[in-house]
Amino acid sequence: MATTYTLGRQGSIILIWNGNRIDIQDVTDFNVHQEVRVQKVSPLNKPPVEFNTPAGWRGSFTVDRGNSSLDDLFNTDELAFWNSNTISSGVLYCYIQESDGSTSKFEYSGLSLSFSNAGKFTAENVVSQSVTFFASLRRAI
Repeated sequence: MATTYTLGRQGSIILIWNGNRIDIQDVTDFNVHQEVRVQKVSPLNKPPVEFNTPAGWRGSFTVDRGNSSLDDLFNTDELAFWNSNTISSGVLYCYIQESDGSTSKFEYSGLSLSFSNAGKFTAENVVSQSVTFFASLRRAI
């Protein structure tokens, strides 16, 4: 039976960093939300008015570690910063298979990344890694 709701397995992400596609295997979680700046006007002679202005997008993703690609990415970025004061950048693409058969595509640009969890290694458990990010802009493509 087909469902009209979107399931997590209908989404996928692709990370392009410094012009290279990063092989992030087995993404188990992807979370993103819009950030806004609350603007408020308080006129003396009428009720206050509040509205939001866009202030980027913040999110995270988790992978079950299948290779060293994230370790390599953050190692390279850290060395580039300390050796030549280089700040790396990239783009994140999100693809969602819709229930009508179409695909929604979003590009997150102006990306900065943080390796929020490089992994916990225990004898009998899969190692999970987490990345948090900020994107200046999201656009449908």
